[in-house]
Amino acid sequence: MADALDPLPDPLVELIAHRFRVLGEPMRIRLLERLRGGPAGVGELTAALGTSQQNVSKHLGVLYQAGILTREKHGTIVRYSLADETVFQLCDVVCGRIREQHSDLTALLRG
Repeated sequence: MADALDPLPDPLVELIAHRFRVLGEPMRIRLLERLRGGPAGVGELTAALGTSQQNVSKHLGVLYQAGILTREKHGTIVRYSLADETVFQLCDVVCGRIREQHSDLTALLRG
């Protein structure tokens, strides 16, 4: 394992930044949260999230290309599932901290 003082190589920095950009879109976070419950097709995701099929397909494609999702074809239906569940470790840390900050702010505002 690299020493904490060793800088990350530039190619690795680029890959890390790309992963954060992929996860930085609200619709993709919603899709991941829905897929946390198990595989789903585009139609199911469209209905669950109340958005267009085109929008869902676009974001699923980005998540698939990033290696975060897998897809399996069943007849005419393509079902997406998580390929990299470690994404939730990151989400849980960030979401947990934001929830804490929100609670603290709400308590301050209520006085």
